[in-house]
Amino acid sequence: MTDASDDPDTEPDTPEDDSYDLSADEQSAETRSRTPDLDDVVLDNLDTGDSGDSDEASRGLFDDLLEGEPIFENKEVLRPSYTPHKLPHREEQINNMATILVTALRGDTPSNILIYGKTGTGKTASAKFVSEELETTSQKYEVPCEVEYINCEVTDTQYRVLAQLANKFINKNVEVINDQIGELEELASRAREDDAVLADTTFESVDVIDDEIDSLAADKEEFEEVPMTGWPTDRVYSSFFEAVDYHERVVVIMLDEIDKLVEKSGDDTLYNLSRMNSELENSRVSIMGISNDLKFTDFLDPRVKSSLGEEEIVFPPYDANQLRDILQARADVAFKGDALSEDVIPLCAAFAAQEHGDARRALDLLRTAGELAERDQTDQVEEDHVRQAQEKIELDRVVEVVRTLPTQSKIVLFAIILLEKNGVRNINTGEVFNIYKNLCEEIDADVLTQRRVTDLISELDMLGIVNAVVVSKGRYGRTKEISLSVPTEETEAVLLSDSRLGDIDDVQPFVQARFDN
Repeated sequence: MTDASDDPDTEPDTPEDDSYDLSADEQSAETRSRTPDLDDVVLDNLDTGDSGDSDEASRGLFDDLLEGEPIFENKEVLRPSYTPHKLPHREEQINNMATILVTALRGDTPSNILIYGKTGTGKTASAKFVSEELETTSQKYEVPCEVEYINCEVTDTQYRVLAQLANKFINKNVEVINDQIGELEELASRAREDDAVLADTTFESVDVIDDEIDSLAADKEEFEEVPMTGWPTDRVYSSFFEAVDYHERVVVIMLDEIDKLVEKSGDDTLYNLSRMNSELENSRVSIMGISNDLKFTDFLDPRVKSSLGEEEIVFPPYDANQLRDILQARADVAFKGDALSEDVIPLCAAFAAQEHGDARRALDLLRTAGELAERDQTDQVEEDHVRQAQEKIELDRVVEVVRTLPTQSKIVLFAIILLEKNGVRNINTGEVFNIYKNLCEEIDADVLTQRRVTDLISELDMLGIVNAVVVSKGRYGRTKEISLSVPTEETEAVLLSDSRLGDIDDVQPFVQARFDN
């Protein structure tokens, strides 16, 4: 017998509760509805308790939800942003990074580092772990050493990277200046009462202290924060340069998802950063790049490539046993005692090992399974919660992929959905193109050639959204037979959240277009 949780199109069982009943009118409206609301796809229904009336939300909604004992002790431990105190199975890579960066604690410039590895292999967590240790040790030995982190998936242009870095150093410089002014004002106050306190200082008199305070205040005034838009790039670079070189320090700039920066705006940023040290007088800058793409350096200027890749560290995927160790270490902190059944961690590890050893996927699974168990108000996370979490995460992935498709790909996918919803099987490219063409005319979009639409279908196939198989028709040639690989209703809801497709009032005439020549 097939478990409902094994079927990706089956909703998890909802509690038998009056608040889930629909009246006859509501059921009729539900039946008439052409597509589900997107909120139903993205948001999970909450059990609001026994309200007695499906049309009214019950009072004490959150009181009911808080009745059960929490399963989590500290859920944040299971999030990708958390940096653990220990990183199992990454000792070799961490030691390699530390060996390279230790020169910063001697006041020298560390070699630039490129870190490679697939998503979820511990690259960013390890780099942040080493960086925190570096800054802590630098404070211990009173060596000026700083690490600045930039996520290039978000900050993806040269202007934004330089502006963000400039503002970080400007703010730090202002803090340093304020501290120095405060210390000098205190010294000047004591010196006015007894000038003997100046004997062990470099200041000959209170007037000299006041001059130094004025000089620091003038420096502070010169530091102007860089706006996120509007300045010429060379002015932004100049502000960053002056800010970082204000006083002696070794700076490590960590560029996460560095390939996204190169893809979006070329290698100008890396070129400027990599040649800074020849111009700096007080500071030294080192770059640590983190990438999922082992080949992104192939597109770099040879000078940038040789400078940036002075040291390279590769993070291999985790296997199932390593993932179990990682999950167990996090679960010990994240969950209350006995909150996990013995099958939960091995199953999460097994699912994630299939996804190229992705620890982030494993942690997401474990956290989501815990959230589903809490929602069910059970005392323990069970294997079934993990399977439900796997389905939910997969659906969320589909939703995100479909939401970010280009408009033309969305129209092609919508045409396939319309055919499937109307009972058409063994859909071929010509049928898809006929509906696609009419949809484009309806929403005033450019109509691509049938060959290009075939290419878009192949791209959807590569993304796992459709299944396109080439079949022979004998003397009539070959064609592609297309079917959906994702839940129809949820995918349609995401497409209709796009305002252009959502404006189509009646899709039925477009389905008839499959019979047109």
